Amino acid sequence: MVEGAALSDPPAKGVTRREALFRLTSTAVAAAAVGAGVAVFHNRRTISASASAIPDWRALPAGAGPAAAARGADPAANVRRAVAELGGMQRFVRTGDTVLVKPNIGWDRLPEQAANTDPQVVAEIVRLCRAAGARRVVVTDISCNDPRRCFARSGIAAAAAAAGGEVVESRRLHLLTASLPGLSAGLEVVEELLRADRVINVPVVKHHSLSRVTLGMKNWFGVLGKGRNRLHQDINRALAELGATFRPTLTVMDATRVLAANGPVGGSLADVRSVGAVLAATDPVLADAWGASLLGHTPGNIGFIAEAERRGLGRADVALVKELGTA
Repeated sequence: MVEGAALSDPPAKGVTRREALFRLTSTAVAAAAVGAGVAVFHNRRTISASASAIPDWRALPAGAGPAAAARGADPAANVRRAVAELGGMQRFVRTGDTVLVKPNIGWDRLPEQAANTDPQVVAEIVRLCRAAGARRVVVTDISCNDPRRCFARSGIAAAAAAAGGEVVESRRLHLLTASLPGLSAGLEVVEELLRADRVINVPVVKHHSLSRVTLGMKNWFGVLGKGRNRLHQDINRALAELGATFRPTLTVMDATRVLAANGPVGGSLADVRSVGAVLAATDPVLADAWGASLLGHTPGNIGFIAEAERRGLGRADVALVKELGTA
């Protein structure tokens, strides 16, 4: 469904320094590919996953803790409290930034079924980014089911748009063929992700039939196009590699409802447990450890979390999370 997505010219106005650098990099590599006799199709570009191609979106404000979790009946209030504890969105997003918000919108499911990120969580992140001065807040994901139904039935399309977000459904995304070190060759990456100044990863806490849990690192599957299914062959190593490759500004973990069984798709409300919590973290490994603990796992026993910690990508000690309690 996304393989036929055509590339369009970037906006002529408001070009950031990052966008200018990205254009120069991709143009140079494309020219080199043509010079070497490599065919570049009209809807594909090839890049190398160097530091200039896969940015480091982290922004660590002085004095901010690695993670804070807020609990209560209002998902939006939980987002506000958790982000405020880390210093507020204005410490992460600058005036004029383009922010990409990456929820899980993979499945044709209602919010009550907990297969996708809660729409109120996504909408509040959009509002906070806009209030911090973001020029654009792009909300997107590559869906597994029909994207029109996923974006609509999840409630995310309407909620994010009402909050001031620019919702980009899967089939409108632009894809680049990239060489990502440590991962399968020929993977496609969402171009809009690479153009962003800041990236906020917004997964939902779920059971997964292969990796046992699907959290923040697994959520990066949704920025990959053609070739991503090959990563399931060695899932724990692949997820750790994704964690090393994509370094978000923030991870906001949605545990409003958690899918405790039959993930990642779910469907039965009997598999859903109401938790009423949201975590904001600058440490993505800690975010995944916290999410795994909500499903009854010891984080060190989850293969990709243990591997990510061994690689120095973060800490898996849930005692580091500041629990703000119930509002």
